[in-house]
Amino acid sequence: MFVINDMPRQLDVELIQMLSAVETATVGHVRHGGFVDRGIRAVLDERRVAGTAVTLRIPGPDSALLHYVVPHLREGDFLIVDRCGDTRHACWGGVLANVARAKKLAGVVVDGPATDFGEIRKCGVPVWCRGPSPITTKVLGLEGAFNVPISVGGVVVVPGDAVLGDESGVLVLSPPEAMRVGQQAIGLQDAEIVMLKRLADGERLPDITGATELIESRLRQQA
Repeated sequence: MFVINDMPRQLDVELIQMLSAVETATVGHVRHGGFVDRGIRAVLDERRVAGTAVTLRIPGPDSALLHYVVPHLREGDFLIVDRCGDTRHACWGGVLANVARAKKLAGVVVDGPATDFGEIRKCGVPVWCRGPSPITTKVLGLEGAFNVPISVGGVVVVPGDAVLGDESGVLVLSPPEAMRVGQQAIGLQDAEIVMLKRLADGERLPDITGATELIESRLRQQA
């Protein structure tokens, strides 16, 4: 059975620009949920992008629906692919990387392997996946679903969610969360600049973070 739903509303440009300045690891200082499994890793290092989640679910050996929906993808979309637990067949490779570049996708997340890493890097569209595989999917027409809630890397992704990806991982947020989390993260990153200046001026890290006071207090209690 195939399910094909309408495209989600794209996120505001201002929100995307703000998220693009946020490091996923900064959010990881204050939040635990929304991060996809760390086994899903960046093929391109040192790239940080944000975009609107467009979701796809396709079974192990079949990528017919992926080929079918590619023309519907828009500039700034972040394609998120649920592979139904398959870790053998690569649904993403060089040809699709070239298509993604032409469509100006923000990025692609595949909860499974990909192939043609050299071509993916050459095209420059950021891809996150579970590593390489030489065994590819085929156009079989078995089943699939487009723009439905999916599960990728242990995280539920809903069409229209905000997606942020960099070399440390991938974070998925609802649009209302994304604004709040993004603003908080920018504040933390600004505070880190101040901390680095204090360290350069000779202050000690545990004195700045409060670790000195905390540990010495615990030691006094133990005495």
